[in-house]
Amino acid sequence: MRSPRAVLEDTDWDSLSHAYDSAGDVPERLVGLLSEDADVCGDVLAYLDAVILHQGTICSATAPVALFVAGVLDDPRVLIRCESALPWDERERPLRASLLEWLGDVAASAAYEDEDEDEYDEEDDGWVRAVEACRAVRPELYARVVPFLDDGDTAVRQAAIGAVTHLVSAPDLADRRGALAGRLVAAARHATPVERAGVALTAGSWGVVAPSLLADDHPGVRACAALGEALDGDRAALDEVRSALRDPRAADSWFPENPPQLDGRVRFALVEALLRRTTAFEEVVDAAVAVARMTNSYTVDRDWGPLLVRAFPGGFDPERALTGAQRRFLAAVVDNDECWEGVSNPVLWFRRAGLPSDRDGLRALLA
Repeated sequence: MRSPRAVLEDTDWDSLSHAYDSAGDVPERLVGLLSEDADVCGDVLAYLDAVILHQGTICSATAPVALFVAGVLDDPRVLIRCESALPWDERERPLRASLLEWLGDVAASAAYEDEDEDEYDEEDDGWVRAVEACRAVRPELYARVVPFLDDGDTAVRQAAIGAVTHLVSAPDLADRRGALAGRLVAAARHATPVERAGVALTAGSWGVVAPSLLADDHPGVRACAALGEALDGDRAALDEVRSALRDPRAADSWFPENPPQLDGRVRFALVEALLRRTTAFEEVVDAAVAVARMTNSYTVDRDWGPLLVRAFPGGFDPERALTGAQRRFLAAVVDNDECWEGVSNPVLWFRRAGLPSDRDGLRALLA
């Protein structure tokens, strides 16, 4: 494996680019990670997020930067505690944890492009090469990250598990999943609930079922263990998801900070799994009503919007009376003020379901 110094010195940075310009400024920025100055390190973290992996988009500088970041993980200077200069990330933790999380984001972007690469044409050749470069370094990143799965710091362990989750999604690392999942589950036995939940989500994303986590004392751990697609035909797993959605507000509060494997609120993952495992709206109406009573317009794309489409799969037919299940759900949406304040995203979902997009129109429909 190349040393961080070799990556800096052997890379033709001026020939590469990042989100805004030539990558010629990259070496000077990267060495700031070893400055042991919390403010400088925070600035570099923001630079990694906003410039090298801007909104999750890979650029030609991303792969060599990832190699450098992975190479300094074992440097004692990254033990300094700091927070990113980005205003929306106020977490203070070891720099090592933040770097591990960023490497996980790189791996997630590379894995996402694995799925969607056929959508792009010849004009995207430079971008495709950048993505391929990130895929090519995944084994080296994995080798650098794995030692921190047993780190003594909780934040570092969690970030390492999150990074490994995405790295081992790579086809060329698929043979590591079974043994690694077993190792993580065994190590999580005495870990915090959020760590156990993260391990459950990781194992599930690899298609590995973890019986011990499905029987965990903590409801959040059990629910996370029940989300994996390998359990889509399992009745007990479906019941666990339903149980969690009886009180979606409580589910969202299970952890002081969600596992990094979760994208957004806990209820989003629960709703997605519930819809994936059912076909008729009557099977999910209780959960749909519970969600509708506590949700808002900002999260419609992740929770009550998909439930609305399930309630009216072929669109609302004015010639047919609403079913009892449809009435219950729409009444809960109409009664929740927060579904009608803020953004206009719900309008698109109402139109998709063939329903009136204004509150009074729905009230008239329910009258």
